[in-house]
Amino acid sequence: MSHVTAAWRHAKACGVSRRSFLQLLSAGGTAAVLAACGRQVDTGGAAADAAQPAAAFWRKDPSPFIQHPTNLETRLETLHGLITPNELFFVRNHSPTPTIDIATYRLRVAGDAVARPLALTYDELVALPSRSVIAYVECAGNWRGFFGSVLGKVASGVQWGTGGIGCAEWTGVPLRAVLELAGVRPDAVDVNLVGLDEGAFSRPMPLAKALDPDTLLVYAMNGAPLPPDHGFPIRAVLPGWVGGSSVKWIGEIQVSAQHTWVKNNTTSYVLIGPEWPADQYAPAEGAPITTQTIKSALALPWPATLPRGRQILQGYAHSPHGRITHVEWRVAEADPWQRARVLEPTLPHAWAQFEFAWEPRPGSHVVTVRATDERGNTQPDTVPFNEKGYLLNIPLPHPIEVT
Repeated sequence: MSHVTAAWRHAKACGVSRRSFLQLLSAGGTAAVLAACGRQVDTGGAAADAAQPAAAFWRKDPSPFIQHPTNLETRLETLHGLITPNELFFVRNHSPTPTIDIATYRLRVAGDAVARPLALTYDELVALPSRSVIAYVECAGNWRGFFGSVLGKVASGVQWGTGGIGCAEWTGVPLRAVLELAGVRPDAVDVNLVGLDEGAFSRPMPLAKALDPDTLLVYAMNGAPLPPDHGFPIRAVLPGWVGGSSVKWIGEIQVSAQHTWVKNNTTSYVLIGPEWPADQYAPAEGAPITTQTIKSALALPWPATLPRGRQILQGYAHSPHGRITHVEWRVAEADPWQRARVLEPTLPHAWAQFEFAWEPRPGSHVVTVRATDERGNTQPDTVPFNEKGYLLNIPLPHPIEVT
């Protein structure tokens, strides 16, 4: 698909008329079109934008989501298929979605471990060789609310249910290619990505992860330019790592010859509790988290209500370590685990769909599912508590009332 075609699809979704699109294109090319879209709401254009409060954290229509103060949680029951549509993809913001002028945008690469500092325009970046990866992105705090409601000990932070996750086709330039243009020195240790949002959110990664061919600087999501809420014009996607590592609205890449410590690997996105004594991880307050955990969840409201009779229950399972090989389910703890059907395709970085038939009697039930991946990793029966509620992945007991 050409950049003009992709820009038109995105402009149309933003509410830009064909006439306006052609005027913008002739005046400033695709950059002008994308800049105009960056000032509008994905689902309704300027009118919908004006209807939102000035302090709104998001541009997209929040009505399909479970709304948290700064975040939008996807309702898994609204999804159908492997790919999460852009308009239903969860939003995790630390500050309001910024408006970025694509005409003046530059992606800067600097630091004491690069030989040739860079300042790339958007057009220069998208002109580099690209690749696409289908991958899930999941907030580190997804499922946090179940520490309290299931395990009886409340963790701090947004009380996510199961919907702080989505799976998309991401298209972009491997971070490795940009680092090679900048001439990374042999003594490089960490690569820190810094956003252009209000708080300049940043999250470092070791050089080895930055050089992974699937670590991308993304400019397209499901075949369209990145929506503003998801990082327009450029975001990172690090398959298998916690969502906070996939920094949005990237403006600077800092390459350092020493370990880089910032808020988001010292006091946030760290495991704090008796299992992770702070003195072992100084200057961090606990163990900084990187990779996600294996999980599975039913695509149902919480709690769910179903009519009596035969049901086909569906859900999603994923692992940072590889493909999902099987998912099991049971209704009572004393029941044996039964195999669900895992649907194709199963991809290395994507979640997998599963389904199974169930014919319950009327009344209250609790259905539990658990996943196993190709390396033999399975969801554990227990996990140690951590104060910020990260990485919970026990088999979830899902309450269902059958009427």
